[in-house]
Amino acid sequence: MGSSSTDDFSVVVLASDLGIDARPFLSSTDRDAEVPEENWHDCPSYFISDEDFSDLDALQFFRLERGSNKSGNRIFRIVGKYLPAPVVSGERLKKYIFHKIFSEMPEGPYCIVYMHSTVQKEDNSPGLTILRWIYEELPSEHKDRLQIVYFIHPGLRSRLVFATLGRFFLSGGLYWKIKYISRLQYLWEDIKKGEVEIPEFVQSHDDVLEHRPLTDYGIEPDPLHLTEIPSTAYSFGRYEERWTSREYMS
Repeated sequence: MGSSSTDDFSVVVLASDLGIDARPFLSSTDRDAEVPEENWHDCPSYFISDEDFSDLDALQFFRLERGSNKSGNRIFRIVGKYLPAPVVSGERLKKYIFHKIFSEMPEGPYCIVYMHSTVQKEDNSPGLTILRWIYEELPSEHKDRLQIVYFIHPGLRSRLVFATLGRFFLSGGLYWKIKYISRLQYLWEDIKKGEVEIPEFVQSHDDVLEHRPLTDYGIEPDPLHLTEIPSTAYSFGRYEERWTSREYMS
């Protein structure tokens, strides 16, 4: 009869319900054959939202333009005057913006053209805190793809708010991407005409600012056009002198 083998061997029994990691007991060959771990990425619920946004689409305050700037960045246009802020909650505004970005924006970098013309704080502004909240909730990839924000027709108040509080309420990346555009002629240096649609009231406001440049600083020269009325100061002065002379004579 053949001799029995004297080689030692061991058996390791692992219970499946003990939660023990068995990888240390596997050979290098078995470990290499393991399936790589899957990387799960959070997908915002707004991307798969079935909510009807047809009412907000009709307002046209946030939409993707067909054109691009001279650097090849696709354009998202925001018209502040078209946003009825009192009747659109911050949560629904966030869902809508996320829905538009994830469903319409193509791959690659993009920019934002924000038109602040004739915006009223009470009627059209959702607030700096809500805007910051929406931006911070964007995935880092979309933040990095945003190259520049053109801020058209910023008023004196907007400039002061962003200059004093912008660094605290906006992340550094967004704060330094804002480019103020006081006139449309400066926008055409970065974007060709026709690449972004300019509403008529924005063009009209730009024409007013061109003839009254002091309005950029919150100064409205002669808002009632009083300079067109003949002055009567001299005639009043003559009557005052007459009354004064009578008092001295009495």
